[in-house]
Amino acid sequence: MSERPLDVLEAALEDVVTVTLKDGTAYYGALAGYDQHMNAVLEPATEVGDVAGELDVTPVEDTTIIRGDNVVTIHV
Repeated sequence: MSERPLDVLEAALEDVVTVTLKDGTAYYGALAGYDQHMNAVLEPATEVGDVAGELDVTPVEDTTIIRGDNVVTIHV
């Protein structure tokens, strides 16, 4: 039997996850928190995007809060 999505997130707390957004940008970092809307908090995070065909990797120095309605996947 498969687990519910929020159960998977609960089990992934403190683990490194990759969150992919609708615009193709991905963030990876330790999952510090989430809520029922699948808003996610990553600490620390790294942003990975595609700029003019080039892979752009940018460390994020602050806490990153990702709004759940922009999320396509969360990969544990």
